[in-house]
Amino acid sequence: MTDSPSRTFGVRGRIVLWLLGIVALAMACLALLTYGLVRADNAHRANEDVVQEIREFHQLTAEGVDPETGEPFESTERLLELFLARQRPSDSELLIGRTSDGQVLHVSGAAVEDADSLIRSGELVDEHPTAESGIVDTPLGEARYGRTTVELGGGSGSLTVAVFPERENRAVQGVLRRALPVALAILALTGLVGWAVAGRILAPLRSFQSTAQEISERDLTRRLPVSGHDEVAQLGRTFNGMLDRLEDAFATQRRFVDDAGHELRTPITVIRGHLELMGDDPQERRETVQLVLHELDRMNRIVTDLLTLAKVDRPDHVRPVETDVAALTLELDSHVRHLGERDWVLDEVAEGHALLDAQRVSQAVLQLARNAVQHTGTGDRIHLASRWQLLGDGRWELAWSVADHGPGVPPKQARRIFERFHRVEGSAADHDGAGLGLPIVRAIAENHGGAVSVSETPGGGATFTLTLPVVGPGPAPATDPDSPEED
Repeated sequence: MTDSPSRTFGVRGRIVLWLLGIVALAMACLALLTYGLVRADNAHRANEDVVQEIREFHQLTAEGVDPETGEPFESTERLLELFLARQRPSDSELLIGRTSDGQVLHVSGAAVEDADSLIRSGELVDEHPTAESGIVDTPLGEARYGRTTVELGGGSGSLTVAVFPERENRAVQGVLRRALPVALAILALTGLVGWAVAGRILAPLRSFQSTAQEISERDLTRRLPVSGHDEVAQLGRTFNGMLDRLEDAFATQRRFVDDAGHELRTPITVIRGHLELMGDDPQERRETVQLVLHELDRMNRIVTDLLTLAKVDRPDHVRPVETDVAALTLELDSHVRHLGERDWVLDEVAEGHALLDAQRVSQAVLQLARNAVQHTGTGDRIHLASRWQLLGDGRWELAWSVADHGPGVPPKQARRIFERFHRVEGSAADHDGAGLGLPIVRAIAENHGGAVSVSETPGGGATFTLTLPVVGPGPAPATDPDSPEED
């Protein structure tokens, strides 16, 4: 399949073409508008010239005195002759005086060529003898004229004033024609500047393209170079964010596959070895079947934990809602008592509300309690508590703690204990967990923006604390240590 012309021409070329088209259209519209305005102005000035000449003739007629003799005009011929003799018409102006006996007098400007022929043609005088004004086409172009009549000494006559604005219009046309090469030069310069500017604007996109081509499924660490705060920079940041999510997704997928292969290989090997060595003795067969079922249960727990860990790694796994912290704590206290026959003690209950995912927090706290049960014996005391903690900057955080009096966690392993598949050295051999419970707790805490830590319980043992930043109403006033007590 061949690429379309717009695709092969490139974005840069299309930007330049659009720019040239817009500039060319703007210059064409400007030229047409200028020409139209000049034509209208020429027509307006032509009308004013006609009116001015007619007004001056009326003024002379109203005075009725020959300036040269000081006597009243004796005839229309003398009136027209004197008026025309005193005029200095503009280049495009023609004045025609005509008496009742057919005598024609005229005076014209320099641009009115062959006025005698124009008068003889009758287009200005004979075709519209009764019209006082109008527009007529002539060999010299459009003519705007005005006419007035006069009666004097028993005779009559008329004065026709005509103005030809076509000369000025042709001058404007000449200017526009001479400006055409300049306009083409401006277009060429605009194209060059537009090409350079488009190249600078699209340079980050070319960098994005080269970087994106280097990104593969095996190497998602490359990121687009981003600078500035414009739309292209926002696009780069969005693309980098998408790469971050893809890298996390691929890392989670690879980690899940590696973890599953690592943890499932051992029980599979155990099952295969016992099945290969199983004899015909019924007791041996029962023991082998029991071991196989035990290993299959262990594999099922591992797969369940791996799937849970893969889910909590997703940012959208946590959906916070406003939660009553006290009610959640009491509910957790009820649940943990079914995990094992231990001496469960609820030390403290936080009063108030907070934005959190109650289901995920319950999952994390129950996992900490289950971990405490695995490392203690029947009747041993385990403490559960929830409390508000005031930070140094005035903000609150919510903490859940599970404390036992078991063997505890060696200080050297306090950090590694939250890593996947890590087991505390020296722990009881009958704890066949996969080492995924505490990593699940850490993932839930981090998805809330919090953390989980372990410390030594006074008198021996381990205390696990889940801390979450408070988003929402926060602690109830009664739990504020700085609030005054009521009488």
